[in-house]
Amino acid sequence: MNQTLPLLIDEDRAQALRAESLSFPSLTLSKRQLCDLELLLNGGFAPLRGFLDRAAYEQVLETAHLPDGSPWPMPIMLDLDESLAKRLRPGDRLALRDGEGFMPAVLEVEEIWKPDKRREALAIYGTDDPAHPGVRYLWEQVKEYYVSGTLLGIQLPAHYEFENLWDSPEELKQRFRKMGWRQVIAFHATNVLHRLHRQLILDTAKAYAAPVLIHPAVGETKPGDLHHYARVHCYQAIQRRFPHELTMLSLLPLAMRMAGPREALWHALVNRNFGCTYFAIGPHHASPPKTEGKRFYGTYEAQEYASSFGEELGIQIIPLREYRYVPVKGAFLPEDQIEAEGLESLSLSAAELKERLQQGKEIPDWFSYPEVLQQLARVYPPRSRQGFTLFFTGLSGSGKSTLANILFAKLIESGKRPVSLLDGDIVRQNLSSELGFSKAHRDLNIRRIGFVASEITKNGGVAICAPIAPYRETRRAVRELIEQHGAFIEIHVSTALAVCEARDRKGLYAKARKGIIPAFTGISDPYEVPEKPELRIDAGELAPAEAAQEILLYLFKEGFLDEED
Repeated sequence: MNQTLPLLIDEDRAQALRAESLSFPSLTLSKRQLCDLELLLNGGFAPLRGFLDRAAYEQVLETAHLPDGSPWPMPIMLDLDESLAKRLRPGDRLALRDGEGFMPAVLEVEEIWKPDKRREALAIYGTDDPAHPGVRYLWEQVKEYYVSGTLLGIQLPAHYEFENLWDSPEELKQRFRKMGWRQVIAFHATNVLHRLHRQLILDTAKAYAAPVLIHPAVGETKPGDLHHYARVHCYQAIQRRFPHELTMLSLLPLAMRMAGPREALWHALVNRNFGCTYFAIGPHHASPPKTEGKRFYGTYEAQEYASSFGEELGIQIIPLREYRYVPVKGAFLPEDQIEAEGLESLSLSAAELKERLQQGKEIPDWFSYPEVLQQLARVYPPRSRQGFTLFFTGLSGSGKSTLANILFAKLIESGKRPVSLLDGDIVRQNLSSELGFSKAHRDLNIRRIGFVASEITKNGGVAICAPIAPYRETRRAVRELIEQHGAFIEIHVSTALAVCEARDRKGLYAKARKGIIPAFTGISDPYEVPEKPELRIDAGELAPAEAAQEILLYLFKEGFLDEED
């Protein structure tokens, strides 16, 4: 038995399980599940020894503790769909595989049950509002059933990037011992660090006379966050701005839930397992972005909740105050001092920074460092050099394909960057020919289009998509995928149903009204109108050339076209 990784079985037994595994049912793990599995196997989620069983799950929801009394606020669950759940029985072995088919673990099944997701949402997130990204993930991505049992670890998931920055808890503790670090402050990060964060880290290190572990979460973060490859380059750049041997950088394969107070407590426990003695919690730790100007959790609520657990945590909470830049002092100061002295202050959000970079605007010297901004400029080039996706959506016959073809021709004609057309009919013939028109198959078709568009966008090209895409949930998923790499421009072609029917050369609407074509969008199946598209075009009122010109003018105004185009 491996003593440092107690959930990994010995190699002889692992080889035997690999040989037998073809006879086991398999579950291909999501990115979140892979992150959870790795931290279970390497001890990052101690005292957990596997995915929670039903009794532990209920206890965590109710009390933020495990049945043995240990504090633990987050349900670490293995979810699966109904078809697989119905096939499993206690005593079965379930092969847990990554996307390439490798098997990092096997689960000996003991319990299978269907959870109450609303109850879970209210307990963990304090809301069941799907505007909360954690709640939305629970409703839309987490499958219907949970399964638990004995976890048999075969091997840790592999990391091929930044090989020297991944540490198990035991490896990190060994690094601390080698450096002589007896007290260590952990700083959690999901965003890029700038001058303000450097000042916070230095002030905290001085106050507690301890070195600092920069421990960024590089599993799943919230939608719209910068990809971890770029973030790590930025962390490496700013680390050189600290005094020698004051900081250490290690990557944490943790999938964020955005659960605010509960998540802060969870992060503290995880960092305790990695050998840290202090954990710094910011004013809005693990909080989702504002929704319509409102936050789901109050300022300092997360640090107050984690601190309320006191000594049972085994790690001391450091509450961080809100800092802002004060020009008259030439320094970053805490919010309470700024207000007490009536000082003018400045701040710059991540969204504002991104916009300035893309528009070629100046970044104030007080905000960041040239080497960090240089890394960000690679990720957020000026919009005229950035890949983007034009995503047309609307009823059949609305004019989507016509507009997509006109835009395709215009952008190809300019010759400035590669352009790809992913029209609904073309994709159906070449990418999704085996799919039918059930809701599940239509959803899969759109997600395939989104994946291809994201790859085109990531590589600086232009993807023009023109499916019907009737469902908001699917369109949002495609947007979140593409916006990791470039711009997503949703164009709702809002042509009225009567006009679409009058244009119908194939007679599809007539067949749908007679019931010959079931679940036809706009007739027997709903079209969920986009709430906030970048553009809304009524192709029943505008000629195709006029509508196309509206789109080109938008692209020019927003900086996606060179002034010379």
